[in-house]
Amino acid sequence: MPSLMIFAAGLGTRMRPLTDDRPKPLIPVSGRTLLDRALDLGRDAGAAPIVVNTHYLGDQIERHLAGQEVAISAEPDLILDTGGGLRQALPLLGPGPVMTLNPDVVWTGPNVLSALMAAWDNRMDALLALVPLAQATARQGAGDFSLDGGRLSRRGDYVYAGAQIIRTDRLVEIGDAVFSLNRLWDLMIADGRAHGLIHPGGWCDVGYPAAIPLAEALLDG
Repeated sequence: MPSLMIFAAGLGTRMRPLTDDRPKPLIPVSGRTLLDRALDLGRDAGAAPIVVNTHYLGDQIERHLAGQEVAISAEPDLILDTGGGLRQALPLLGPGPVMTLNPDVVWTGPNVLSALMAAWDNRMDALLALVPLAQATARQGAGDFSLDGGRLSRRGDYVYAGAQIIRTDRLVEIGDAVFSLNRLWDLMIADGRAHGLIHPGGWCDVGYPAAIPLAEALLDG
């Protein structure tokens, strides 16, 4: 089974004032924290090992996870962004393609990580979960990608939904310590090896306080 990286190191600035005293992944939605919802997806999909990175109020996340089979990749001094954070966590994640998950979204429908694993094959360097922009609850801004025969290109009416499987060997090609996985995606798009999978269920971006009731309405059906 692929390993799983959950990105939990961000400052949560869009979620203020709720993040003044807690990290965004520990905000509850319908009675369960965003981080626990992400862990539920990973465990249900059989992901192992599971790694969570931390920075802002990271001690709270570490206490929350105490006693659970989850490894911590701490970034105490500098947030490394998604690319740098993933590269730092590789010794904990192990070799081979890994799954990554953003905890600040909620999902309905089939387990997105299980769906990504079922669709993955060796033609791919990355397989990103997507939702149509028109169905992306609480999304602010334009879409991210277009799809052509399953392959990704930049700009279009699909939103990156915050879950993927990605090969990590090309991380060594990027010299910066702090960088986004967008840098890696661009390399893979140029080679025609970045693919997308449309999530058929509901999805909500829980990035700011007004999105919480929208997410709860989606979950409560």
